[in-house]
Amino acid sequence: MSKHILFVCTTCASKWQDGKRIGESGGEKLLQEIIKLRKDWELRAEFDIQPTECMSACGRSCTISFAAKDKYIYLFGDLPQEGVAPAILECASQYYENSDGVVSWKERPAALKKGIVARIPPL
Repeated sequence: MSKHILFVCTTCASKWQDGKRIGESGGEKLLQEIIKLRKDWELRAEFDIQPTECMSACGRSCTISFAAKDKYIYLFGDLPQEGVAPAILECASQYYENSDGVVSWKERPAALKKGIVARIPPL
């Protein structure tokens, strides 16, 4: 199988002052939690964790995305800044296992059932 990518928006839930971001964003907190759990994840070699500056879903932060060649791309939002990393990695595992990447609503962990922003067809 081809390499899979878990994108994590690092500007989600940022605090701003005078046009500049201050402190640690919610997205950065989420990213750190995912990285910490990834060390013991059986699919760590199959997924790149890629921080990204903005996923243009600011009204739905925190956001993450799953992507891989020839698979649907998923964008999830409205995720909490902390405590959701286990559910994200569980859903990523489901995404990996399905040849087209489709993870039905019924199969998804509870934390990712309501947060779907988009499911984009493969190229």
